[in-house]
Amino acid sequence: MSIFHKLSTRINDHAGERVGEQKQGSNPLDNLLAHYKERLLKEGNLDHLLKLPHDQKRRTIERVISGMMEEEKVILSQNDRSELLELILNDAVGLGPLEPLLRDEEVTEIMVNGPHEVYAERHGRISLTTAHFKSSEHVRHIIERIVAPIGRRIDESSPLVDARLQDGSRVNAAIPPISLNGPVLTIRRFKKEPYTMEDLIAFGSLSKEMALFLKMATAAKQNIVISGGTGSGKTTLLNVLAAAIPTAERIITIEDMAELRLNRRNVVSLEARPANMEGTGEITIRQLVKNSLRMRPDRIVVGEVRGEEAFDMLQAMNTGHEGSLTTIHANSPQDAIARLEAMIIMSNPAMTAEVVKPYIAAAVDLVVQTLRLPDGSRKVVSVAEAVSSGNELNLKEIFRFDWRSVSADGAVQGHFEPTGYIPRCRTRFQAFGLTYPPEYFKPGGSG
Repeated sequence: MSIFHKLSTRINDHAGERVGEQKQGSNPLDNLLAHYKERLLKEGNLDHLLKLPHDQKRRTIERVISGMMEEEKVILSQNDRSELLELILNDAVGLGPLEPLLRDEEVTEIMVNGPHEVYAERHGRISLTTAHFKSSEHVRHIIERIVAPIGRRIDESSPLVDARLQDGSRVNAAIPPISLNGPVLTIRRFKKEPYTMEDLIAFGSLSKEMALFLKMATAAKQNIVISGGTGSGKTTLLNVLAAAIPTAERIITIEDMAELRLNRRNVVSLEARPANMEGTGEITIRQLVKNSLRMRPDRIVVGEVRGEEAFDMLQAMNTGHEGSLTTIHANSPQDAIARLEAMIIMSNPAMTAEVVKPYIAAAVDLVVQTLRLPDGSRKVVSVAEAVSSGNELNLKEIFRFDWRSVSADGAVQGHFEPTGYIPRCRTRFQAFGLTYPPEYFKPGGSG
């Protein structure tokens, strides 16, 4: 595709739609919007514009359009002028109607269910926004704008795509025939600065006693599996725990879509790669886990185990790579262990449950369960130690969230508490020079 065609596609994503609206008299700025888009396409230095960094590209286009307006002596109120420039910039170099939501730091997820339904999640609650697209084709253009720079495509033969924006936000899109209601788009956003353990305590995601225990467990090289459903805070907690790894250690992170952000030295980040348009070139999580063992890791952090890589991850935990961290989709610690068992057996049919269970028991030290509650809050609802007894694996709960009720305004009422169980890993803490207050394990000693 030529440079000219790339930019012409960008700045004319829905000029035709707005021209159609002009006939209906919907927005007095539509004529000017279409007019300046056309002038920019014809008179702008397209080659130069495309090569500019994003912020500089916006400033340059704003300067060019302002110059055109001065030249034509267009008289607009300050508000209309600002709105017109913003519309042109959003359509030319941004994501159109989604730009205001992307600039709102409180928005953590954006969900586009067709052109006229755009939802946003703030503080765990989803609400319908005023943002809207002109048509399904407009949504499709925005999706194509997202995936094109990373060499991906979305069309009828490949109607699903995962991608990542420049700011690290994760994007998933689906179009017909997979999506029956037209093109749909989901954008999961992440904070510029990653959350800390102190942030999670302030949010009420866990108690200070639980936080201290998990930090010490990470420092003492316990193998930890974080379990939970979609949007329950697994990746956030994984990032926070990884930050507790001593700075002298070398970390290899492995993810399907890079989300972890560790602000430290000696971190190698690996990301899986899907097959290209010819169906070749795929790099799987399993391949990356195997390769990471040759990169002299002190710790291996896998964003999520979903399939055959579970066996290689546990093998790494069992062969000298203690203190590894990962997440898994499951509704309880027991489900997490069962899913690990199923993944290993499915990827290695020759292995039986009798062989796999002690293998898991030897690898996994702690299972941490996260949950998104009905009020939108995300909490660590269970911390359990995996204890092997012969060929059996038992989970002994150390801390839990006691969910009592829901208030009239929908807020979940409850508190964190220890169960009274003294975990075996406490002696390992001592071996690493860490002292965990024993009273924190006593019922009534935690908030």
